[in-house]
Amino acid sequence: MRFKTLPIFLAFFLMGLADAMGPNADAVKGAYALSNVMSTLLPFVVFIAFAVFSVPGGLLAARIGKKKLLLLGLGINAVALVIPSFMVPAFGVLLACIFLLGVGTTFLQVAGNPIMRDVSPPGQYSENLAFAQGIKGIGSTASTYLVTAIAALALFKAMTWRGAFPLFCVLMTLAFFAVAVLRVDETKAEVPPSLGSTVRLLSEPIFFFAVLGIFLYVGAEASMGRFLKPTLHGFGMTEQTANTLGPTLFFGLLTVGRLLGKPALKIMSARTCFRLSALLGLLGAVALMFGSKVLALAGIAAAGFGFANIWPMLFSITVEERPERANELSGLMCMAISGGAVVPLLMGFLLDKSWGAMAFIVPGVCFAYLLLLSLKGGRKPSAGQPQQAPVGAKA
Repeated sequence: MRFKTLPIFLAFFLMGLADAMGPNADAVKGAYALSNVMSTLLPFVVFIAFAVFSVPGGLLAARIGKKKLLLLGLGINAVALVIPSFMVPAFGVLLACIFLLGVGTTFLQVAGNPIMRDVSPPGQYSENLAFAQGIKGIGSTASTYLVTAIAALALFKAMTWRGAFPLFCVLMTLAFFAVAVLRVDETKAEVPPSLGSTVRLLSEPIFFFAVLGIFLYVGAEASMGRFLKPTLHGFGMTEQTANTLGPTLFFGLLTVGRLLGKPALKIMSARTCFRLSALLGLLGAVALMFGSKVLALAGIAAAGFGFANIWPMLFSITVEERPERANELSGLMCMAISGGAVVPLLMGFLLDKSWGAMAFIVPGVCFAYLLLLSLKGGRKPSAGQPQQAPVGAKA
């Protein structure tokens, strides 16, 4: 692993730490005496930031460079964390800070995914991006424990739910300086893109299908995280056991699968990894539909590994098709993260209609689409050719 990839991996870890808004929501609910709906505004405003600022972020990256956008994202995040680090803000101010954190994290995602290609040795983009997503997963997992652990330290105990904010602010600042001194030879478009040229990319089936794939993938992952616990609880498990064997196990295996993606790509192509991941994810969702406790646990294991490498494989395969348009493609695919706010609503609707475990047909259909997309061709390249085959290429 080259030294110049380390600051980028640190940025991915901090993207995961931004997920602390999820575990922090319950603490904020108690501190401000909020309803469940109001407390969910914290993660919701982060999704809104992705939906609104991903495409503008891609356009900005094309004009100022991916490294500068990465620095801008880290700087915005550090600023967003300052106010809650020093005082208990009004809830409206807190929401504004979290929204700003969402904007900064959006820029990190938009710049971080394609810049990994610029700092990776030839042929190692897919495996480095898979590993980076694993690092991001570690950050997401660590955020859950850091929020609790830091609040228990004597120095931060009086800050209660705000205890993690000073640490996160310091880490964002350190990452800013680490990236600032990094030299990156960026791939750039000859003509600066516009909003129109970015949207026109969706008129090409290759990119439209890839963006739709990201939308469905993120939606399926969010559905699993949201509904695994109540589903297992409905199978007769205690609430704690359902949480441990449901979302905790799923996201744990998701992280392990992403870390294994890098060595796996040394023995198989990105296209093959994409196909195997989509198949495992589909089998996992189908197993959950049968309403059996044993099959459900097997399905969670399969889904955890299957969901793990969809994002880095689909993203890297797509960007390799048009690397000079990486910023625009990154903006479009990061905008598709909004699927995490939309797809679970459909699954929740089916559960309200008493579909029970059969409601897992929603992530099942999402992964059926991804499997079909992965089968649309792409032979393993011969020596000297690009490592990835384009989405939608003919077999």
